[in-house]
Amino acid sequence: MTAGNKFLVGVFDDDDVLLKAVTKVRESGIRIHECYTPFPVHGLGDALGYKRSKLPIAAFIFGMVGTSLALLMQFYMMGIDWPMIIGGKDFTSIVPFFPVTFELTVLLSALGMVGTFMVISDLRPYGKAKIFDLRATDDKFIMAIDLAKNSIDTAEIKQTLVGAGAVEVNEKHS
Repeated sequence: MTAGNKFLVGVFDDDDVLLKAVTKVRESGIRIHECYTPFPVHGLGDALGYKRSKLPIAAFIFGMVGTSLALLMQFYMMGIDWPMIIGGKDFTSIVPFFPVTFELTVLLSALGMVGTFMVISDLRPYGKAKIFDLRATDDKFIMAIDLAKNSIDTAEIKQTLVGAGAVEVNEKHS
């Protein structure tokens, strides 16, 4: 969201009305910027046309990096750097490596997913929150439409939002 953009913000009272409105607005050719809700609404991502998240792929990659690093670290430490016999096993027996390997796999997978999610979601500690209406955190459902990305007239978009069940429609500047 760049500075100076104009948005049309539709406020809805009910999550079912919002879901139906998203479908109706998208069918009329209007591009929706985002919907903001006080709680997760089942099916909203599908209605907005979001693709499946690639976060599980990132989790798998980070987990494999954790497994590889744990095994390489332990093979180097126990087999080359400072060989020790533990429980009568060979220097590089894999059995004693299981706990550390599991823990490092889980740790790097979790930390990697958190970092990836923060980058993908544009969550920065120094960023400014993009809130179109404060009531979205309490009891209202908000649909934001970027007017710069729509070729349809503003009055027609307002009529579509009201016809879809919006209790109020406001124009906001970012």
